[in-house]
Amino acid sequence: MIIINNLTKAFGAFKAVDSLTIEVKRGEFYGFLGPNGAGKTTTIKMMTGLYAPSSGKIIIDQFDIQKQPVEAKMSIGYIPDQPFLYEKLTGREFLFFSAGLYKMDHLLTSQRIKELIDLFEIGSWIDQRTENYSQGMRQRIVIAASLLHNPKVLIIDEPMVGLDPRSAHIVKQTLKQQSHNGVTIFMSTHSLHVAEELCDRVGIIKDGRLIFEDSTQALSLLKDGSDGRIESVFLELTK
Repeated sequence: MIIINNLTKAFGAFKAVDSLTIEVKRGEFYGFLGPNGAGKTTTIKMMTGLYAPSSGKIIIDQFDIQKQPVEAKMSIGYIPDQPFLYEKLTGREFLFFSAGLYKMDHLLTSQRIKELIDLFEIGSWIDQRTENYSQGMRQRIVIAASLLHNPKVLIIDEPMVGLDPRSAHIVKQTLKQQSHNGVTIFMSTHSLHVAEELCDRVGIIKDGRLIFEDSTQALSLLKDGSDGRIESVFLELTK
């Protein structure tokens, strides 16, 4: 479902992403880890068509993101690291606006919005303007918007930013269920424990290059062989 082949992004002489190759299968939950400045967000912006690669190829649901951007993006649900909303719209209006981008039927949209309001427990403030939302409220609306069109692929950059424990629990359970339903998930996160809890496989990037890729079970074995802390394994791999 996701093929990243020899992907490179250079800004002048600096290579933010350098010859990156990753393949994620249908229904797989892939965790993308790395220190600040490693190239995680740059990779995600190329996957979603926000940046053009300097070289290499990205295939999403059999569509080349550069050659067939509209078709590829129709398969994607994107959750950025900073939720962007049109602040004069209510949460409900923003969801209807988002559905319009995917040319969704109005009746289907209404039903999906009702389901997502219940799922994310946002009914008490869905009809308030988003300019009044907390960071956690904004994040829940953006996540709901990404799921409206039942995407085949979810691309996520730090989904737990600003979420209280209850919201984080809802989001984690939702992402797990999406993966179990066959949705392919590519998630960048700084939270090692979230990656360990949710992901089937993880890749660690440093200085734009993939330095580790294996199952979360393999990562756990490395952890158990050190001091029992996943942070220690991560620090050792990225030092």
